[in-house]
Amino acid sequence: MLQNYLKITIRTFWKNKLFSGLNVVGLGIGMAAVWLMGLYVVDELSYDRFHTKADRIVRVVHYAQWPGGNLKLAPTSAPYGPALKNEYPEVEKTVRFNTEGGGLITFNDKKIEVGNIFFTDPAVFEVFTFPLLYGDPASALSKPQSIVLTKSVAESLFGDAQKAVGKVVNFSNNFPNTVTGVMDDVPANSHLQFKALRSLPTNYTSGWQNSELYTYLLLTEGSNSKTLEAKLPGFYQKYLKKELGDGVTYRMELQPLTSIHLHSQLDYEISPNGSARTVSIFAVVAALILLIACINYVNLYTARALKRTREVGVRKAIGSFRQQLIGQFLTESMLMTFLAGLVSTVVVVVALPFFNQLADKALSIPDLSTTVVVVTLLSLVLGAVSGLYPALMLSGFRPIAALRGQSGGQSGSSFLKQSLVVFQFVATIALIACSGLVYRQMEFVMHKDLGFNKEQVLTFHIDSQETRQRIEALKEALLRSPLIESASAASNPIGNNNIGGNGMFFEQNGAISASTQVVQKFSVDPDYLKTLEIKLLSGRNFSESFKSDLAGAVLVNETLVKQLGWKEPIGKRVKYYIDQEKHTAEARVVGVVRDFHTYSLQHKIEPLVLQMPAPLDKDNVYVRIQPTKVTEALAHIRSVYQTFDPANTLDFHFLDENFSQQYKAEQKQGQILLTFTVLAVLIACLGLFGLTAFAAEQRTKEIGVRKVLGASVASIVMLLSKDFMKLVFIAIVIASPIAWYAMSQWLQNFEYKLDPAWWVFALAGMLAIAIAFLTVCFQSVKAALTNPVESLRSE
Repeated sequence: MLQNYLKITIRTFWKNKLFSGLNVVGLGIGMAAVWLMGLYVVDELSYDRFHTKADRIVRVVHYAQWPGGNLKLAPTSAPYGPALKNEYPEVEKTVRFNTEGGGLITFNDKKIEVGNIFFTDPAVFEVFTFPLLYGDPASALSKPQSIVLTKSVAESLFGDAQKAVGKVVNFSNNFPNTVTGVMDDVPANSHLQFKALRSLPTNYTSGWQNSELYTYLLLTEGSNSKTLEAKLPGFYQKYLKKELGDGVTYRMELQPLTSIHLHSQLDYEISPNGSARTVSIFAVVAALILLIACINYVNLYTARALKRTREVGVRKAIGSFRQQLIGQFLTESMLMTFLAGLVSTVVVVVALPFFNQLADKALSIPDLSTTVVVVTLLSLVLGAVSGLYPALMLSGFRPIAALRGQSGGQSGSSFLKQSLVVFQFVATIALIACSGLVYRQMEFVMHKDLGFNKEQVLTFHIDSQETRQRIEALKEALLRSPLIESASAASNPIGNNNIGGNGMFFEQNGAISASTQVVQKFSVDPDYLKTLEIKLLSGRNFSESFKSDLAGAVLVNETLVKQLGWKEPIGKRVKYYIDQEKHTAEARVVGVVRDFHTYSLQHKIEPLVLQMPAPLDKDNVYVRIQPTKVTEALAHIRSVYQTFDPANTLDFHFLDENFSQQYKAEQKQGQILLTFTVLAVLIACLGLFGLTAFAAEQRTKEIGVRKVLGASVASIVMLLSKDFMKLVFIAIVIASPIAWYAMSQWLQNFEYKLDPAWWVFALAGMLAIAIAFLTVCFQSVKAALTNPVESLRSE
C-alpha cells in the first residue's frame, strides 16, 4: 500500500511541477529559518550552565533610590563578599572579580596587549568550572602576584602552553606576575569573559560606596537564594545604612548565575548581556516564517482540490475508503516536507557562516545522525500538521458530485484560504514595519547630538606611569603638527559605559548634606572642554594658573544642578572621600557645563562631577585630528608617542566607534530582523504567485471570452488582482497596531528614542501592496497575453 502511495505521489508531483516546487522551496526556507533561530535560541539559553555548581551560584547586585536619583548596579564594593560570608551560614564561599587587570604583558622580547584580565579571589576555581590544563587549581591564585593564563594567551607568549607554568611575566603598568596555571579558554556561552586571572591583593578592601567589584556567592547544599535574599534587609541595617544616610531606599538582590545573561540589564554589567525579550521575539519571528510556509502549503493544496475531484470520485467509486484517501494525501504531504527538509539542510549549511557573522556567534550544525533525526522528525510533524486539513477536505468529497467535477460546499474553504492569505501578509507587513522602525532608531542614535563633537576625536591609554608624569610635554609635542587640532588628558575614555559612580556630599541650604548622592565622576585637564567642544554654560573652566583647582575645584553638568535645585551653582561646596579611611576633601563648583553623553543613548544623562587629574590619573589622552588627513595624523601620534614610551604600542579608539559599539546588540537584532523579513516576504510571494497562477488557470475560458469581447490586458490584470489586493489592505489594518505595540516594547531599551511614526506603517503597507501587486501581475499579464483561441479550446 505504501509503495502505491509513493508511486502516485511522485506522479502527482511531476504533473504539478510548479506548485510542488513552490511548496518545497517555501517550506524549505521556513524550516531553515526555524533551524537557524533554534540554534541561536539554544545557545542563548545555555549561558553559564556548564558550571557544575551553577544551580548554587548567585551574584550580588543592588538598587537604591533617593530624592532626585537612583542606581541599579551590577558591581558592589570589596567588603560585601567577606561580610556576607561571615554574616550568613548559607554562604559557603565568595568570589569577587575586578576587571581592571589588563595591560601590556611582556616575556623576554615577546609583548602582547591583553585588556580582558580580571583580578579575583583564590576560591574562583572551587566555585566556577574553569578547568586548569596545567597547575593546581586549589593554590593557583593563593599567593600575591600570581596569574593564570588561558591557553590562547599562554601559546601566544610561550609557544607551548605547558612551558608557561613558573615563568614570570611583566605588566607595563605595575608589578610582575608568576604564571601558576594555564586554563582552557573561556567558553563563548559564559557571561564571564577573560583572557587571564590575577590574584587580588591579600585582604583587599575599599569603601562601602566604591562599587568596583563583582561579587558571587556559592550557597551551601540545600540553601535557597530567595530565602537568603529575604534576610538581606538586616545586612543593610547593620553595614550600609550609616554609609548611605537617611532618605535612601536600598535593596540587594541575589541573581542566579544562569539568569544573568538574559535577565540582567543593570548598569556596569561585567560583559554585554543578551535579552530574554530579544530571544522571544526571534523565536516568534522564526515560528511566523514557518507558519507562513505551512500556510502556503495549505493554500496551494486546497486551491488545487478542484483539479482532483474526479480522481477522488473514481477512487471512491471503485471502493477506496476515506482512511485510504487520507493516507494517500498525508503521504504526499510528508514526502513534500521531507524534500523541503533536504532543501532546508542545504540552505542552513550555506547560510550558517553568514548567520554567525550577522548574529556574532559561533554556532555549528549538530553531528550527521542528530541532523538526520531532527530533519526527519520535523518533516513528519510538519507534513502531518500541514497536510491534515487538505487530506480531510479532499477525502470528504461525495462520489457522485466528485465524478461530475463538483467539489460542493467550497465557501468555507474559500474563507479559510482568504484568512490564511491575510495572516501571511499581517506577519509580513508587521515585520517590514518593525525593520523600518529599528532602522530609524539606529539612525537616530548614531547621529544624535551628544553634547560634544565626537567626530575625528580619538583616545588612547597610557600604560607607563613615567609617561603619565610627562603628559604636558607629550601634548605639546603632538600639537607641534598642524595635523593635530587639540589634545587633552583625562582619567577615563567616554562612550564605553564604564565610568562608574561615586558617592559625594553636596551643599544644600548653606550646609553640606549628611547623606551622599551617587554621581558619575572622572578627571579632566583644562583642555578637555576645548578638545571635545563642550560648551561652558556659566562660571569658568579649570586653569593651571589656579593651583587650588587641582583638588579644590569641580565642574558640574546641568543635570546635577537641576537635581540639587541650585539657583546659583557657582561657589557651592562639594565634599568627597579621598581614601579608604574615609578622610574627606572639599571643593567648590567653579563652572557648569552643558549636558553631554558619557554613555550611549540607552542610558539617561546622569549627574556628573569633573575634577582635575593628579599626574598618575592622566592615563587617557584625547586628540582631535584633521579630518582630511587621518592616516598621516595617526602616524604622527605614533611617532611622537614612541619618543616618550618606546616600550609600548598605542591602541587607538575613535569616540564615535566607542559609542556605536554600545549599539552592537541592537544593530545585530535589526540585521537579523531584516534578514527574516526578507525571507517572510519571499515565502509569502511564493504562495501568492502560486495562488494567482491557479486562479488564472481556473478562469482560462473566462479570460478568453473577455478578450474576444474586447477586454484589454490591463482590465484582465485588474480582474485577477483585485481580490488579492483586498486581502492585503485588510492585512495592513490588522498589522499596523501589532507592529506599533511590538516596537514600543523594543524601544524601552533606550532612554532617548523616536516615537513610532505613522508614515513608517503606511510605507510598510505600500511596500507590501507593491510586492503583492507585482507578484500577481506576473501571472495575470501572462494569462492576459494568452491567445484567446487557445483559452477557449482549453478544458
